[in-house]
Amino acid sequence: MSAEIPASREVPKENRFKVWRQTRPFWAGLFTILGGLPIAYLPYGDMRLGNITLAMKTTAGSGALIIGVLLVTLGLTMWYQPIVRVFAGVATIVLGLVSIPVSNFGGLVIGFLFALIGGGMSVAWAPAPPIEESADAEHDGRPEASAEATHASGAETQVVVPAGVPEQREAYGEPLTDTTTDAKGGRNSAG
Repeated sequence: MSAEIPASREVPKENRFKVWRQTRPFWAGLFTILGGLPIAYLPYGDMRLGNITLAMKTTAGSGALIIGVLLVTLGLTMWYQPIVRVFAGVATIVLGLVSIPVSNFGGLVIGFLFALIGGGMSVAWAPAPPIEESADAEHDGRPEASAEATHASGAETQVVVPAGVPEQREAYGEPLTDTTTDAKGGRNSAG
């Protein structure tokens, strides 16, 4: 695939939206946008019940409008720039909290809750690891036993799965000391 050919051309048309949605914090952006709409609308909107008009206008209407527009913008940013998802999530949570005193209790609590859920989902979202294609198409991803283990056990094959990360006893043939720094193994000790 070259830089001129978009990756979506290789995906069938019925799956393009699904692939696009799975490569970004889609639901976090949707909740954030849904949280920004009532926060921005309620201070300016009015409801008519017969001959009675209910207006919820506040003196801080411009602040609520700014918060609502910023939340919608952050939701779109989560969709189209997923690399900044953590910043957008934290900013969404902060704006959701600020909307409580500014915008009629955060858009009657509906916008506030949607903003908090969307921001939390954006901070927690992580892209899926890339799928590595192997030469053996029938490989199911489980560890395979070595030839020695197969011969030693007879007819049955036993698979040994390591538990956790083993401790490093030696780095490159040298014993580790208290002052050894091994950046590749993750052990850094000074002293």
